[in-house]
Amino acid sequence: MKISFPYPGVPPLEVADSSLIADLAPRVRPGRIGGEGDAIGEALKNPVGSPRIREMAEGKKSILILVDDYTRTTPVHLILPPVLAEIHSSGVAKANIRILIASGTHRPMTAEEKRKRFGPELLSEYALLDHCHDDPSRLVQLPTTEHGTEVWVNRAVTESDFILGIGHIVPHRVAGFSGGGKIVQPGVCGSVTTGLTHWLSARFEGARIMGKVENPVRREIDEVAKVAGLTYIVNAILDGKGNLASLVCGDPVEAFRVGARAALEIFGVPMPEPADIVIADSFPADMELWQAAKGIYSSDLALKSRGVLILITPCPEGVSAEFPEISRIGYRPFHEVDAMVRSGELKDLTLAAHLVHVGRVIREKAAGILVCPGIDAATTSRLGFHVAGTPQDALNLALDMKGKGATIAVLRNGGEIMPMPGNAPHA
Repeated sequence: MKISFPYPGVPPLEVADSSLIADLAPRVRPGRIGGEGDAIGEALKNPVGSPRIREMAEGKKSILILVDDYTRTTPVHLILPPVLAEIHSSGVAKANIRILIASGTHRPMTAEEKRKRFGPELLSEYALLDHCHDDPSRLVQLPTTEHGTEVWVNRAVTESDFILGIGHIVPHRVAGFSGGGKIVQPGVCGSVTTGLTHWLSARFEGARIMGKVENPVRREIDEVAKVAGLTYIVNAILDGKGNLASLVCGDPVEAFRVGARAALEIFGVPMPEPADIVIADSFPADMELWQAAKGIYSSDLALKSRGVLILITPCPEGVSAEFPEISRIGYRPFHEVDAMVRSGELKDLTLAAHLVHVGRVIREKAAGILVCPGIDAATTSRLGFHVAGTPQDALNLALDMKGKGATIAVLRNGGEIMPMPGNAPHA
């Protein structure tokens, strides 16, 4: 069977039919009668656990809309106009509305990225703010959560009396699912807060967190969002082709849980058993390895212990613009990173968690082979991967390591899919 990848210039590979036990992709929903616009309108009229936006916004003096950034596939251009129309129908003027890009620890969006995501008309009519997670002058400390997480948020959050978050929901290694309160943590939080929740996630293997609504990290994220005052969410669930499958809006906890179940129906894909070799792209998380690692986290669920993971990803921006130390330190097992944290050698807990999340898979559980035009061979080796120039070279190397009789699974949309060996959806 010929396996192609969604990246120009990356050649396909051939897999023996007798070895291929799974070729997985997210489900695709049939097209909606009336189109995506009608689906958004219907959802806004029928919120979960909350009144409509227009009722919630009435009488408010300062409204803040949190919107995810260029690393997410949320159809902001479709969702934001009807949300703004709902707000304006309550009598709120444009001057009383600000939009804050919930970029978390990612680099700021470029002017061109903003133009494509929001449109020139919106940019000219509304105040658009950038978040900066490591600038103390832009952050305010709020009360600490019950479990001891310091809450540092963007100052704009504390200056607003109605906070609404727009995002999307897919299975997620750190939080169980994206969406919901994640638009606040890590979306508009400071480095300290984000480090604490991510390091909490690093203490658990991926199967304990990913695709689970009830988990310790999600509970802490929801608590941070509550402390910050998140009032309302509008979350999209896209299908395997990037089309809007459904939209949930309303209470940040209740609506999110409805959306998580819908997301698992699309991205939770059964497979017969774990494979010796997993071949995954990282689509749509392709810009840098920090994001492309999502393909590793999904592969972890499909991979046998002592197996081989092949990640195919372009990463035109390299390893990580915000965390260049990754290339120096490399991915490590938990006990090594934990020792670095305890000794004070590694102080950034968000970075530490990322090193562990990848290290658990390619250092502890299995071997990793990276096919990545955007990262040179020397850096690839320092990170802890085997180097391969093409997908076919990578598969040949993996077969040398595991033997010609090794079983193989292919994951498409590796940045979102959740393989489930022998299981049914369980959100």
